[in-house]
Amino acid sequence: MTQVLNVEQAVRARYAEGAQREEAALCCPVDYNPRFLTLIPEEILERDYGCGDPSQHLQPGETVLDLGSGAGKICYIAAQVVGAEGRVIGVDMTPEMLNVAEKYRHSIGEQLGYHNVEFHRGRIQDLRTDLNIADAYLRQHPVASLEDFQTFEAVMAEQRRQRPLIADGCVDVVVSNCVLNLVQDADKRQLFGEIFRVLRQSGRTVISDIVADEPVPAHLKADPELWSGCVSGAMQEKEFITAFEEAGFSGVAVLKRDEQPWRTVEGIAFRAITVVAHKGEPGTKAPDYQATTDTQACCAPSKCC
Repeated sequence: MTQVLNVEQAVRARYAEGAQREEAALCCPVDYNPRFLTLIPEEILERDYGCGDPSQHLQPGETVLDLGSGAGKICYIAAQVVGAEGRVIGVDMTPEMLNVAEKYRHSIGEQLGYHNVEFHRGRIQDLRTDLNIADAYLRQHPVASLEDFQTFEAVMAEQRRQRPLIADGCVDVVVSNCVLNLVQDADKRQLFGEIFRVLRQSGRTVISDIVADEPVPAHLKADPELWSGCVSGAMQEKEFITAFEEAGFSGVAVLKRDEQPWRTVEGIAFRAITVVAHKGEPGTKAPDYQATTDTQACCAPSKCC
């Protein structure tokens, strides 16, 4: 239990600080298509802590979920790619990052001529739980006893069941940019399962993340700065690929792999990789990744579809 709190607290504190001022140590150099950057404010561009560009693998009309959306850079690029017929949902657990993203949502939509982006507060390994609802309940009903805690658990269980943050089979594409490694090891299996759950049949996920060429030893995993810095939580590359397959994905492929390590710590090379994985049997997807258009009853109103 202590490790869960330490990991999440370290990540939340580091990225809350990163929302206030640029921190170069949290990102790898990434070349984005410059034509998608012109309408994105400098405050967002400066707080981009990624290691790849999964948005270049999107298509018009798709519904896209960005896990660990931060200040919103990938979401606002994706908004331009998917167009007015598409939709983009960002999920992040850090209020300070979400505040930056929300700050410009209306003005960017006005420049585009359509509003297709929304942001929600949640943990990417638990895409059913709405953290804003949890916070609001606890402010009104502080937990002072076991009975209070049990009532809170019951309320949140009902929220997850009746109005999940992201419902089953709700999106065409799940993307993420250097965030999966920030989830503690004990939750990673659940994380990959959640990605699979929220995708429509024949959907796909495109993930950019940091991987290691060797297993990361326990003493590095115990370092909060290295974990929040996208190092200690990195999976070994072959285990990263296997995790998609164990979650039910097929057609897992490496789209990009940096030959040069981003960082080397105690002889372990940490490098950026971008992977695509499909929900459904190989050959069931159209080559051009055409978007699924059936949005009937796929998720709660205003949450996804």
